[in-house]
Amino acid sequence: MVFLYSCQKAPKKAKKRAAEGANSNVFSMFEQAQIQEFKEAFTIMDQNRDGFIDKNDLRDTFAALGRLNVKQEEIDDMLKEAPGPINFTVFLTMFGEKLKGADPEETILNAFKVFDPEGKGILKKDYVTQMLTTQADRFSSEEMEQMFTAFPPDVAGNLDYKNLVHIITHGEEKDQE
Repeated sequence: MVFLYSCQKAPKKAKKRAAEGANSNVFSMFEQAQIQEFKEAFTIMDQNRDGFIDKNDLRDTFAALGRLNVKQEEIDDMLKEAPGPINFTVFLTMFGEKLKGADPEETILNAFKVFDPEGKGILKKDYVTQMLTTQADRFSSEEMEQMFTAFPPDVAGNLDYKNLVHIITHGEEKDQE
């Protein structure tokens, strides 16, 4: 839709070809199952269900994830990354650009960092359990048990997610610095 706004003065055939080309490129970057997962994420974030993600949607999404003190500048910076209003096609394009050439380790670390705004590299076991069993593709209690057996938290109940991600992507523990 955003793309069509920029093509308003183009002839009808040119508009149609350009729109088809834009959509086919972004949608061909992902498998159908991935597109469906992105659509679910977009729907969760589009809190007011108007087909666009805006400031209020982002603030509500952060609040639903337990981050109530998000600065307005942080939200503004996120929205500035988009070329215009964020509909699903723009959302998918932005993810495609971010993921293109991204290291799997970096991608997974960035997902964890959303829950670790101070950047400590650790998360409380209870918090991780709550997030993974109540959000999106929910983990079962058996899956949580398997994860914590394979990657046990420390005695204080903290999960070193940086080491966890390193093991997932490299198959071995990270050397302690």
